[in-house]
Amino acid sequence: MSEPSSTTSAAASGARPGSAKYRRVLLKLSGEALMGRQAYGIDMAVCTRLASDIKEAVAGGTEIAIVVGGGNIFRGLSGVARGMDRATGDYMGMLATVMNALAFQNALEQQGVAARVLSAIPMPTVCEAYVRSKALHHIERGRVVIFAAGTGNPYFTTDTTAVLRGIEMGCDVVAKATQVDGVYAADPKKEPGAERYDRLTYDDVLRRSLNVMDMAAIALARDNDMPLVVFSIEESGNITKMLAGEARSSLITTRAGSG
Repeated sequence: MSEPSSTTSAAASGARPGSAKYRRVLLKLSGEALMGRQAYGIDMAVCTRLASDIKEAVAGGTEIAIVVGGGNIFRGLSGVARGMDRATGDYMGMLATVMNALAFQNALEQQGVAARVLSAIPMPTVCEAYVRSKALHHIERGRVVIFAAGTGNPYFTTDTTAVLRGIEMGCDVVAKATQVDGVYAADPKKEPGAERYDRLTYDDVLRRSLNVMDMAAIALARDNDMPLVVFSIEESGNITKMLAGEARSSLITTRAGSG
């Protein structure tokens, strides 16, 4: 089995004829995205909507891998704020991502989309353990791969996991789905006049301490020339628009004018 290079860069983008701009994409979904308008937990109606969007993308020929967060169930740092040991809190957060991954796998399969959950923490009675070659095998056969349990290590966020898995899978871009349509200088929900950026460099993000991903994730993307796209998940069909380069979004690359 031939494996795609794990060092795919922006210059080697999988742009191809047709509606999709990217050949292979790592989609980062926060736990909050799966929560919908609820205060807690998983909104299966939201999962179904997102699964339908991914079904359309897969049908268009795009290979998709997903990293899910767990903040809708448990966030490690919130436990630390209440006096919990950081490593313990992070492990609990990793288990929350497994729950989200299983729920989203179910939503995809109900849409007729083949999907596999691969966990960085082995739990063979629940899902497959993460092995890079196994994940590539699934992706190359058109299955959606959902990465759970972060990197398997405390002190690393699922943002860092998304960039890491995107690099390992030879993805053309890491797309972070958020509740806003790009990167802003401040939270636009709290500061409606906050400046919005269409394009940025990794160094712009680090220098300005913009709240896009944690600094480790941005540095990892920069060091491996992995483009990042930030777009809104709130609008139905926006995943397909993002893949076609038509969604309102922010692009982060080596040069602000590239892409």
